[in-house]
Amino acid sequence: MQADLLQAGLYLLVLVGLAVPLGAYMAAVFSGDIRFLAPLERAILAPVGRQHLADQRWSAYALSLLVFNAVGFAILFAILMLQHLLPLNPQGFDGLSWHLAFNTAVSFMTNTNWQSYGGETTLSHFSQMAGLTTQNFLSCATGMAVAAAVARGLAARKTRLLGNFWTDMTRAVLYVLVPGAVVLALVLAALGVPQTLDASVTATTLEGAQQTISVGPVASQLAIKQLGTNGGGFFNVNSAHPLENPNALTNFLSILAILVIPVGFCFTYGRMVGDRRQGLALFAAMAVLLVLSFTALYSAERAGNPILSEFVTPAGSNMEGKEVRFGLVGSVLWSVATTAASNGSVNAMHDSLTPLGGMVAMLNMQLGEIIYGGAGVGLTGMLLFVVLTVFLAGLMVGRTPEYLGKKIEAPEIKLAALSLLVMPVGVLVFSALAIWAGTAATSVQDAGPHGLSELVYAYSSATGNNGSAFAGFNANTPWHNVFIGLAMLLGRFGYILPILGIAGLMAAKIPASATAGTFPTHGTVFVVLLLVTILIVGALTFLPVLALGPIAEFIAMQAGQTF
Repeated sequence: MQADLLQAGLYLLVLVGLAVPLGAYMAAVFSGDIRFLAPLERAILAPVGRQHLADQRWSAYALSLLVFNAVGFAILFAILMLQHLLPLNPQGFDGLSWHLAFNTAVSFMTNTNWQSYGGETTLSHFSQMAGLTTQNFLSCATGMAVAAAVARGLAARKTRLLGNFWTDMTRAVLYVLVPGAVVLALVLAALGVPQTLDASVTATTLEGAQQTISVGPVASQLAIKQLGTNGGGFFNVNSAHPLENPNALTNFLSILAILVIPVGFCFTYGRMVGDRRQGLALFAAMAVLLVLSFTALYSAERAGNPILSEFVTPAGSNMEGKEVRFGLVGSVLWSVATTAASNGSVNAMHDSLTPLGGMVAMLNMQLGEIIYGGAGVGLTGMLLFVVLTVFLAGLMVGRTPEYLGKKIEAPEIKLAALSLLVMPVGVLVFSALAIWAGTAATSVQDAGPHGLSELVYAYSSATGNNGSAFAGFNANTPWHNVFIGLAMLLGRFGYILPILGIAGLMAAKIPASATAGTFPTHGTVFVVLLLVTILIVGALTFLPVLALGPIAEFIAMQAGQTF
């Protein structure tokens, strides 16, 4: 146990050590202070037209974002449907069905990377490279652009302009994602991850049999899938595959890559709003939730299943479905990081987590992916809770709520409250519809409360734009492909549009000077109040379904019953 905690502590130290300078660098990128690729940047933006590169109001920024993402969806949908007619298809795969193509295109466009298919048995190299990997860059850059725009809006003074979407997105790709992905891909390839256009290699086993092993351009896709908080695996079993995750070093680097940009954005935000303490407060709140999640999940998996405790080691730990090469902590760290961020990659099967361990992973997503979350969008999701917390604090002290010196008024509260409906609708309503239609019963692998957990986890993952799965749920049906796709759209734009609206409203306000009665939004009291607000909202919303699923399963397990 001591070695496990040391490894977890080392991970956090390295993560923060990388995130702090990265945050400063990203702040300089989005402020326009770093322009060493200016000629290339101008060339990429030339087709947009100079008239469309001026600073935009929030509505124009949002419209540009929606149009760009709609075009990206249409192109990816066409690639997937027509992959049998396109090059780089050495396996001769057919095009996808319309509902699977719809689900997959929405998934990668929304930075969810939910996969209702097996990558190495379904998609050609062209679909993986030109389709999925391209969206891995662009969907992540979209979230980063939103965070930059929101920071500008909150820091602005008497203006309605948030910056330019096309410029922000281009800079995110050029100055952050491409350099980072190239370096990481080269390191991963050097550590044994395949990078080839061949379809497969043939190996001779110790018994003399011939085995065909799928390969492809894995390292390049793996790098951006982790760095961009995407998560879609080249192989069906994702990073549990030894070619995607060959050794302990690739495992450690992958977990670092998942969270480094989301954590870095806390420090980016502090610099962009001109008060680093604000970024530190958000970082602290997220860090507390991350540590609590790790502690709860690690404790649950270490305690294991009491029915089997005398047969398993060490000390009864639950090693079913874990990556035994990396031990319990290697799988738990990954599970926490991937559900804290909207990443969704896995190196262990979440369907094999203990009931309470699975509940922790599920709750991380149900909170709205705000524990660092996706690149950029995790920060903006947390800012929605900040608006609600400031409002509640104002009610308690009898003052008009303010954030960064600007009054929080009815329009901002309405938009923030509207965002609170996203997760309940996507998770609870859509899950209930699946049960009502009868499609849930035919898709779950297990009976009883565990089957309910499989269903709810799937829609939590989709609405939270996470992409991980319990691995016991058959989602490749017309109903689930369509409704999970709708949940992903709701989870993506149901958060982005309200926070952009709030930023636009706040940008037009004149900040007031702090007084003795001003409630500080950077101290310990505020961080605690923010955490309480998050946990109360999450508990009130999802406790009933968690009681019917993982909590009921845990109680049954203590009584000797499994599902």
